[in-house]
Amino acid sequence: MPLPLRVPPNSVTDSDVARKVLPRDRTSAVTALFEEHYASLVRMARLLVDDRETAEDVVMDAFTGLYRRWTAVRVPAEAHRYVRSSVLNGARSQLRRRRLRRRHESGSLQQEATRDGIETNEADRSTVTQLLKTLPYRQRQVLVLRYFVDLTEAQIAYELGVSPGSVKTHASRGPAALARALDGSR
Repeated sequence: MPLPLRVPPNSVTDSDVARKVLPRDRTSAVTALFEEHYASLVRMARLLVDDRETAEDVVMDAFTGLYRRWTAVRVPAEAHRYVRSSVLNGARSQLRRRRLRRRHESGSLQQEATRDGIETNEADRSTVTQLLKTLPYRQRQVLVLRYFVDLTEAQIAYELGVSPGSVKTHASRGPAALARALDGSR
């Protein structure tokens, strides 16, 4: 018999997910979540790491982690939040590894600072995506969660483990920086 999804008050779980019922067994539940959210999580991760293959790897690692830790999931409605947080953390780790690899390959910290850990040589990206890459990672996370995932400030704060004031700061500084960069690129 499937477990009903119980949603705590002020939950960060999407309302559509909250109304669904997950199967009781781990394999079926994770498969259902995978089928429902894989594509949107890959799109979110791609905005963070700017590389489809890496984004897919990050999302697959997140679902693998959910499968391994399924018995620790107390509220099935929180499983999607767990996967999304895992994707955010995995993207951050990938960028860190990329930065370290470049630092090792180049042997120069100065070159590292100018590249900011993100490849910028793909010409087919939109201007907004290019500018988004120039933001600090936390600002990028906040903007992606706010405008792509459509979370509220309180939900973003909960998701990232920061204060709502920090989310407000990043949510105002990020677009301001994008506007300045956009004006400078014209």
